[in-house]
Amino acid sequence: MGELLAKAKVKPHWVLLVCCLMLLPFLFKSSSMEEQKATWLWDASLIEKPEEILDFCKEQGVSVIFLQVQKSVGAEQYRHFISAAHDDNIVVHALDGRPEWAYRKQHGEADQFIDWVLDYNSKAPAEARFAGIQLDVEPYRLKRWERDQAGVVSEWSRNMEAWADKGRAGGLYMSAAVPFWLGKIEAADGNGDLSRWMLDRFDALAVMSYRDNGQQMVDLSRGMLSMADQLGKSVWIGMELGYTEEGAHVSFHGKPLPVMEAEMRNVFRLSESYSSFAGLAIHHYEVWNKKIAAAQPKG
Repeated sequence: MGELLAKAKVKPHWVLLVCCLMLLPFLFKSSSMEEQKATWLWDASLIEKPEEILDFCKEQGVSVIFLQVQKSVGAEQYRHFISAAHDDNIVVHALDGRPEWAYRKQHGEADQFIDWVLDYNSKAPAEARFAGIQLDVEPYRLKRWERDQAGVVSEWSRNMEAWADKGRAGGLYMSAAVPFWLGKIEAADGNGDLSRWMLDRFDALAVMSYRDNGQQMVDLSRGMLSMADQLGKSVWIGMELGYTEEGAHVSFHGKPLPVMEAEMRNVFRLSESYSSFAGLAIHHYEVWNKKIAAAQPKG
């Protein structure tokens, strides 16, 4: 090596510099990934003050907002907010759903929601359009789920497939919020499990792998991440910050902010090998904002 350098008259420190520059992409490979976060925003009335929401999202590295569509909020308010988000390189997806939407008789209610989004997008300038739709149905909260799970899954699946097709036909990126244990349920058509079935039909899934430990969150999501890798789909790993009666281990409610942020970093570190990993989806904006504010020094 020394002889080659001498012949080429290249100084060793230049070789070292070139080598360091070549290593930079690998040293910082995960830095952009750590900025991939989404959050759910359920109270759409808050978009009347877009600066507060968007400043928070920029500070926390949020690039996607799942924003609930509410009749009490006008189209002009949505246009103003989404345009402002677009200027900050944040995309907004329309959000809605309730357990009863799983029933065949409730199919029309979700249809109206999707129709509203499609109509809204058709009238809005490109920078003010919803980029996609996320459906959050959660039929396992229904009483009927306990006595007729197969029947509910059948109706739910039929509805979800129709809605995914309708949204995608309208140019929307379609996603769904699902529990981490979805893979334990057989698909209604008998071909594999329900998580595979959902991934086949949606562009992305937000997996509600709610735990207060990054390792456990990733472990609960591995099945869907691996499957999504094979199918070329995307998976958000969900993180709960709010109070829940399901147990302290399910949420970061009451946990110190540094602990929560350390577990966030663990999720990114443990998930970076999956091409399908889209980032963390934090539930939800209001409690996250309050948690950050509560940790600020009182002046």
